[in-house]
Amino acid sequence: MKNIIILGATGSIGDSVLSVIRQNKEKLNLLGITFSSNISKAESIINEFKPKYTFTDSSESYNHLIHAFEKDAELNIFRDKSELEEILNNDQIDIIVSAISGFAGLQSTVIAAKTGKTILLANKESIVVAGEIILPLAKKFNTEIIPIDSEHNAIFQCLNSDKNTDDVSKIIITASGGPFLNKNISELSKVTKSEALNHPNWEMGAKITIDSASLVNKCLELIEARYLFELDEKFFDLVVHPQSIIHSIVTYKDGSSICQMSNPDMRVPIAHALSINNKRLNLDFSQIDFSSLSLTFQKIPEDRSQIFDIARYVCNNGGSSGTIFNAANEIAVQNFLKEQITFDKIYEVIYRTFNAVSMSKEVDIETIYEIDNQTRIEAKKVVKSLS
Repeated sequence: MKNIIILGATGSIGDSVLSVIRQNKEKLNLLGITFSSNISKAESIINEFKPKYTFTDSSESYNHLIHAFEKDAELNIFRDKSELEEILNNDQIDIIVSAISGFAGLQSTVIAAKTGKTILLANKESIVVAGEIILPLAKKFNTEIIPIDSEHNAIFQCLNSDKNTDDVSKIIITASGGPFLNKNISELSKVTKSEALNHPNWEMGAKITIDSASLVNKCLELIEARYLFELDEKFFDLVVHPQSIIHSIVTYKDGSSICQMSNPDMRVPIAHALSINNKRLNLDFSQIDFSSLSLTFQKIPEDRSQIFDIARYVCNNGGSSGTIFNAANEIAVQNFLKEQITFDKIYEVIYRTFNAVSMSKEVDIETIYEIDNQTRIEAKKVVKSLS
């Protein structure tokens, strides 16, 4: 039996992890959850899975749970960051699922990297901004990081069993292209929020859905892959694959290309990552109908090349560049969702902010938080000039 804690349990990744646990109760146990403000969903999780530990950074959520579960002697509810560190280092916990969306997941991912446990990583932003810190920490404390984004988990599965990349010639990360695949940037000023949130293949949270529509998600994935697999960015290509059946392809020096395929379903990479002793878990999944399968591929739209140039710059320069890129995008997405800017202006906010904020080659966690704050201030100025 593996004991699991989910950081960000009330989000879409949390839903998928809970579904896998639900189908494998004899092998997996939810020992703890963290969440922020979705009280009703947290209550539902607690009532169904009976976790021993619950952490929230919201005083409102904490007070509500203390009252709602005052007669539950088995449930321990916490809200101090020091207590979260204690929970994550608890000997009973085997697996930490890092599923908090965006920059907000950085602190807990850094704590998790020091535990010596297994991290199932969905919070790509923490690697984008602090890959140079988190990966060495994980090695130092013998913490295993298994990616559960479908693309990175696909690469993980396609690599040799020892995860050696010495024989790799090329890695292709696929992109669905999102709902605006066949629109050029000039047409994107007219798209609505509901259209942008209507992903053709995946059901995800709002932020990642907008990132997918803008293709910025592929930029973040490229940067994350560069750190996770310790390969130069030149080893990675990005290809649009609208069906989202092939999630990544690894080509070896001998010409062999190995891909991972599944219907779009986040539970598939999660189930793989939760496998015990290399024995795969049962999952009620949708079979691929190979008899009628049609797969197509195309180049990344040329009018989005500038955003990918920035992503490759981040891969090659590191330092604070990932923090600036991520923060600019988060502010742009937030303001699009608030309908303060049009969809096409997401790119302009990123470009102008990235060029305006001074970069540093050497960073630590404190510096990352400072630069993140500076970048958000600058990005808000850009938004104001556009709205």
